[in-house]
Amino acid sequence: MQLGSHYAGNGKCRFTVWAPLAKQVSLHLIAPESKLLPMKKGEQGYFQAEVNGVTPGTTYFFQLNGQTDRPDPASQFQPEGVHGPSKVIDHSAYRWKHTDWKGIELKKWIIYELHIGTFTAEGTFRAAVSKLDYLRELGITAIEVMPVSQFPGDRNWGYDGVYPYSVQNSYGTPDDFKYFVDECHARSIAVALDIVYNHMGPEGNYLREFGPYFIEKYKTPWGDALNYDEEYADAVRDFFSDSAVYWLENYRLDGLRLDAIHSVFDMGAKHFWQFVNEKVQALSQRTGWKRYTIAESDLNDVKVITPLEKGGYGFDTQWMDDLHHSLHSLLTGERDGYYSDYGSVEQLAKCLQTGFVYDGVYSEYRKRKYGNASAGISGEHFVVCIQNHDQIGNRFMGDRISAMLSFDQLKLAAAAMLLSPYIPMLFMGEEYAEDAPFQYFISHTDKQLVEAVREGRKREFSKLKL
Repeated sequence: MQLGSHYAGNGKCRFTVWAPLAKQVSLHLIAPESKLLPMKKGEQGYFQAEVNGVTPGTTYFFQLNGQTDRPDPASQFQPEGVHGPSKVIDHSAYRWKHTDWKGIELKKWIIYELHIGTFTAEGTFRAAVSKLDYLRELGITAIEVMPVSQFPGDRNWGYDGVYPYSVQNSYGTPDDFKYFVDECHARSIAVALDIVYNHMGPEGNYLREFGPYFIEKYKTPWGDALNYDEEYADAVRDFFSDSAVYWLENYRLDGLRLDAIHSVFDMGAKHFWQFVNEKVQALSQRTGWKRYTIAESDLNDVKVITPLEKGGYGFDTQWMDDLHHSLHSLLTGERDGYYSDYGSVEQLAKCLQTGFVYDGVYSEYRKRKYGNASAGISGEHFVVCIQNHDQIGNRFMGDRISAMLSFDQLKLAAAAMLLSPYIPMLFMGEEYAEDAPFQYFISHTDKQLVEAVREGRKREFSKLKL
């Protein structure tokens, strides 16, 4: 079931939305002409309408029970932000220049993590293209773009997105993002996009009004968990897993980085992450182009990167924090929080030789045994860094490691990462020791929500020794 608007050409468009508890759903066309059209309810709560006379650029809402206009949960573009109407997009209209691109092997990736909104003064997809030649000369072979799904306001880390099919309007249009990816491929640079399927942002999040997307029995650091294993879960699983394929296929991405996979809860026979990776692998087989999935995991569990046919989650690679924590604690002397578990040269050596430092041994920080053994697993199955958006932004002052270490120490840390057997990742500016802070930031329009975020960050940092 292809959700949202699907433009078929010749003025024909099909609209589909899942709203199993709604008695009535109507399609409210806004521009260029206002119309209210009934939608037909089908199996499992999917409403559809086939409409003639609709062209790309048409804006619309879905009206629930004859009362409330809401944007399309599967909106492909929100030109007026999270509360405005959705826009019909014709993805087939973009003319790709480099259709022969079929990616590069994962083991050849040298990743550069960047945030579109702060990577250039303009903070747009098109402006970022101006720096691609520089990145290629630097030796970068892959870019990992922090989330670009539509979020409230103009400024945000990206992890408060509420439309998992839509690019952020302040960064540009869908065609602008395609242009960025196309230009990366022109320079033999792969592109992976950071995607969030463990929670949704607070402002502009209307999913609850459409259906039981959330459940209360599990909790995440950001509130109720998404419903991946209870009543109505099939549609929720499809909504998010189809989004993964949507980004890869329509934007010709080389891979996805999946945020905090440990905060997705699923007790079903086929875990949600297996479900996602099955669909991604099917796309790879269909197109003859291997697309990669990268997990951010706090589990230290090799099941994450174990192939699907062997009962694993099927990710191609995963972020490995142990190298970062070992190096950081050794070079800075910090021992607060999770750094209390690190600080010895032996741990760093173990990480370089076998992967996980905590591979089933006791963790004083967690007060339990933690992890399992990763010895013998090939290095391309782990991504390592000496800083990333989390390790910088979740510090009280958002200070980078270049503000804490001497030049010689920075060279030592860089060498340990770059010469490790793993896939190296740099955070934007790291290559020249950028010292500007990169703190967490938002631009919610709800003043009470802004204050709640401020208070939450204060509580989080109150436990640190400053």
